[in-house]
Amino acid sequence: MPTTPGDNPLLARHREVMAPVIAFDTDIHAVSAEGLWVTDVKGKRWADFASGTAVTNLGHNHPEVVAAARRQLDRLAHSGMIFRYESVVETAERLREITPPGIDMFAFANSGSEAVEAAVKLAKHSTGRQGVVTFRGCFHGRTMGSVSYSTSNARYRDGYHPMVGSVFVAPFPHPYRWGVSEEAAVEMSLRELRLLLKHVVSPHEVACFLVEPVQGEGGYYPAPPAFLEEIRSMAEDHDIMVVYDEVQTGFGRTAEWFASDHYRAKPDIIAMGKGIANGLPLSAYGAAQEIIGAWPVGSHGTTYGGNPVAAAAATAVIEAMEPLLPHARDLSKRAFEGFGELAERHDTIGDVRGLGLMIGVDLVTDAETRVPDANAFKHVQSHAFERELIIIECGPDGNVIRFIPPLVTTAEELDWAIGLIDEGLESWERERRHS
Repeated sequence: MPTTPGDNPLLARHREVMAPVIAFDTDIHAVSAEGLWVTDVKGKRWADFASGTAVTNLGHNHPEVVAAARRQLDRLAHSGMIFRYESVVETAERLREITPPGIDMFAFANSGSEAVEAAVKLAKHSTGRQGVVTFRGCFHGRTMGSVSYSTSNARYRDGYHPMVGSVFVAPFPHPYRWGVSEEAAVEMSLRELRLLLKHVVSPHEVACFLVEPVQGEGGYYPAPPAFLEEIRSMAEDHDIMVVYDEVQTGFGRTAEWFASDHYRAKPDIIAMGKGIANGLPLSAYGAAQEIIGAWPVGSHGTTYGGNPVAAAAATAVIEAMEPLLPHARDLSKRAFEGFGELAERHDTIGDVRGLGLMIGVDLVTDAETRVPDANAFKHVQSHAFERELIIIECGPDGNVIRFIPPLVTTAEELDWAIGLIDEGLESWERERRHS
């Protein structure tokens, strides 16, 4: 989706002063946004079905969130951990109402990466152990610690070795990619985890299992319930903590407050971010008071984490989102039915998976071989973009449509988006037949 600097003067300025290391999905010069729609400098609009990379779950510039942030900005914009203030306490109180059972005390940071690192630091300090077991295909962030835990794509680690030590990687069940049943994938993964704890690191050296209930960057793979339940059981047998990275899966993305709500197995520590403040920089992590409350004062800290304005926005997000969850469940059912119909007609669709409105559509060269097809995704993405729909990808091969519309999307808008994807697939398959 290229845009020449002549078409977009901001792009030329951007390239002069902004480091190219940060990747952008489009070259749109955005000037405003509301709900699904982002408007460029010429007045053209696009429907953002990337949700700001799974952040604006309530849509852009939700009026209640904006109003709450503006009220707080007029009163107090920064504390720096010098003063106590209402908005962050209120947010923590609301988080206690919606997070998994047993999570009742919280701390705040700025980004998902920071929340994950803090959660792991807490597990290490609490257990007195240093080992961290993560799962292949996971993504936990870009900072030095969080990228050491991430294996969704090797390029995120290129040039940064050696990684943080005592990180051990076990397989995450990928039934479709492995060409086996869910039950077989779970057994294969658990067998390798047990071998890891037998041959590589002793359980008494492991502080935590760090896991995404739904892998994000890795391809939108939901964890099979039996997998999380056995991890929970193994953790209890060996006094290992379970840390759920719910940075992308939280705040309605799976049509529940958290992906944890879909599972019986619950975490000891949870990391949250992205949708928590609908676009303002904020993240959080929580645990039982007996765990996080025993963390010595000064063992961890932050300057901007829990910023008063971002915290006020987070409380407004929770209030605005609660009545939207039933609508999100209805949209999820409609989306899975729609993509199911597409899968019956398009051999390019190998698999449709996910939870709620966190849906991965795996595009392949053909259904039998399951070979990932990044070119198919690029074609569909370009087709959608030309028709004012923004979609982005995930997965190590760049072939999975990451379908993450805002929760405020209407049924008609959802059908329109799926229809454009249908058209893009038809166009791609027609092109392949004639090539």
